[in-house]
Amino acid sequence: MNTPWKPSVTVAAIIERDGRFLLVEEETADGLRLNNPAGHLDPGESLVQGCVREALEETTHRFTPTALVGVYLSRMVRPSTGEDITYLRFAFSGELGAAQPDRTLDHGIVRTLWLTPDEMRASRERHRSPLVLRCMEDHLRGQRHPLDLLYTDASVTLLNL
Repeated sequence: MNTPWKPSVTVAAIIERDGRFLLVEEETADGLRLNNPAGHLDPGESLVQGCVREALEETTHRFTPTALVGVYLSRMVRPSTGEDITYLRFAFSGELGAAQPDRTLDHGIVRTLWLTPDEMRASRERHRSPLVLRCMEDHLRGQRHPLDLLYTDASVTLLNL
């Protein structure tokens, strides 16, 4: 029997302030890479909840999504292992809140940094995926969709099914 193919679902926060974008520098199997604050959707959470959690874990800041920038599908083969992965990314723009002083950066996150669009374009060889730049460009073009476009059935967040 064949196992159904399933992409890895990820959520990303596209955070702009004063013409700069908040990125994380993270350790990966392929070395230090730049990424939007992003990560995998966990069981039992909505897409918005996952984005809020990932932004907090990777930046120590609260994040409030206000719009969906886009939905993206990409595939990569890890140079270090040959692993073939397809990602389904939901990217959100929103408001960055204050840093939480009791938090530390998630395991593997080396630091956060703010880059201009030109700095991001110039560093694309260090991006974790081509979606880092694409999400920024879509955000700069004003691409925004209302959050009510996304629906999470209550069965997702119920603990005992």
